[in-house]
Amino acid sequence: MTEGLGRLRERLNEIDRELLELAAERQQIVHEIGQVKASRGLPTRDFEREKQVLERARTNATALGLPPRLAERILTELISVSLERQEADRIAASDREGEPVLILGGAGKMGRWFGAFLTSQGFSVEIADTAESRDFPMAEDWESNIERYAIIVLATPIAVTREMLQKIEKLRPPGLVFDISSLKSPLRGPLRALADSGLKITSLHPMFGPDTTLLSGRHVITVDVGHAGATREAKALFAPTMVEIVDMSLEDHDRMISYVLGLSHALNIGFFTALGESGEAASTLAKLSSTTFDAQLDIARRVAGENPHLYFEIQALNDYRAAPLNALAEALERLRSLVDGGDEAGFVRLMEKGRAYLAQRSERT
Repeated sequence: MTEGLGRLRERLNEIDRELLELAAERQQIVHEIGQVKASRGLPTRDFEREKQVLERARTNATALGLPPRLAERILTELISVSLERQEADRIAASDREGEPVLILGGAGKMGRWFGAFLTSQGFSVEIADTAESRDFPMAEDWESNIERYAIIVLATPIAVTREMLQKIEKLRPPGLVFDISSLKSPLRGPLRALADSGLKITSLHPMFGPDTTLLSGRHVITVDVGHAGATREAKALFAPTMVEIVDMSLEDHDRMISYVLGLSHALNIGFFTALGESGEAASTLAKLSSTTFDAQLDIARRVAGENPHLYFEIQALNDYRAAPLNALAEALERLRSLVDGGDEAGFVRLMEKGRAYLAQRSERT
């Protein structure tokens, strides 16, 4: 019996290897397809083709007696990895022949992301930071050599970014300058001052974290502060990728971000604070958790693990911070009132209204 079990496990090992060999072969074909697409000027992503692949996978899985969802998960992951490969190939093809780039705050997480992103395009990246970095060389006396950089990226905390913008205005670099701050309210004056002085300045907000490898489905917000050429040049850096560019004004950016980041952060901070002060042990709640609780807890755990200083800046420095926080407080008070008053009809209306609002997003995606 033991010998039979051993043979079966060995056969499983063989099948596992065969599956990986097929996946590797698939990746090589994907690489070749990507080269053909690039040579013909075709987009990397073909949603209609992906739909056909997934539908065929579900059909084949059913015929083989496998759960269709298993086939869909496998193929979705393979498609994602394939897109990463094609996107990386296109980015690497954008050879900038060693043009020097300076990243202020380049030892931070997003600074390192931009360093790797620009390096893959052929730029020669240097950083300036109070922290050491093993990823990129430190710029020697960057202020005296400011004219040599084709691009200057400000990946510093918001308060430091404001100071750096004021310093850059005096240094007057000829290259492209952009910040990647989550908020623009504190930077409004310096950004516009640089644009008015004729410097190539624009503002970006990457709506993703430093662990992002595939930009398909991700967004980069561009905020034109008065130099359209600088904004076009910054956008061109993402042309080889599948990222979606969203243009916004300075005022619209922070108003929208007060909900997209401010409200969502506040909700999760409130969630884990309420749990932490409830007196209920986290280990006990984990044993009783539901699907909804687990999903919310996972998001809250990720929020709790982020940089608290950055998250405070996002809450406190936004000129539009009051509206979403007031809306959240009013919504919770309304919910308490409906429950305490036994108003089931009002509760149902509240949920139906929310369902209708959220359906608008589903229709657009």
